[in-house]
Amino acid sequence: MSVRIAPSILAADFAALGACIAAAERGGADLVHVDVMDGHFVPNLTVGPPVVRSIHRVTRVPLDVHLMIEDPDRYIPAFVDAGAGLVSVHVEVLPHLHRTLSLIKSLGAQAGAVLNPSTPVGCLEEVAADVDFVLLMTVNPGFGGQTFIPRSASKIRAMRALLDEAGNAAPIEVDGGIDERNIAQVVEAGADWIVAGSSIFGTDDAEAATRRLKALAVAAAQARLAGHRGPR
Repeated sequence: MSVRIAPSILAADFAALGACIAAAERGGADLVHVDVMDGHFVPNLTVGPPVVRSIHRVTRVPLDVHLMIEDPDRYIPAFVDAGAGLVSVHVEVLPHLHRTLSLIKSLGAQAGAVLNPSTPVGCLEEVAADVDFVLLMTVNPGFGGQTFIPRSASKIRAMRALLDEAGNAAPIEVDGGIDERNIAQVVEAGADWIVAGSSIFGTDDAEAATRRLKALAVAAAQARLAGHRGPR
């Protein structure tokens, strides 16, 4: 599984959103991460399908739409229609998670399940074989610029073990507080896709920041692979 960098537009300058995304793409971004917040499930409001549709017109990489909302089933079709290639939904708000994952897939998008920091990986045991990817929050969702929760590395390892046990090679995405100081740690723990907001768009040069993060992530992924192979 190749490592991917997903710049989060939550930290970008919305007055120059197209330029911000283009800079990150030049730096090697593989996805564009879009945080959708409803002011209920999380204490913030962000964007809806019209913004996703506008981004879809200018980006060259898939849109990774993270629904931090109380009633995702109601809005999933609109986001996929607007251009979302990947849609992730929170375990915490879905009593019928398998049904929602199936809905996303039926619309032609990749389906991901999201866990908040305090939600145990075991909550995904019954759908571990069905997810296209898993998103682990490494901060409490709602705001950008937060500090990475250190225990998240062990949670990444536990999630990898759960997916492997289910025979699913689905990638693990991590979101929250990832920067040049800890990106190697999370990749070595088993993360495949890295969401980064402030560490890209909070810098003076989003292109260079993306390129540095990706180089660090790729090096860590290669080290992880070498470790799995073991000595000859």
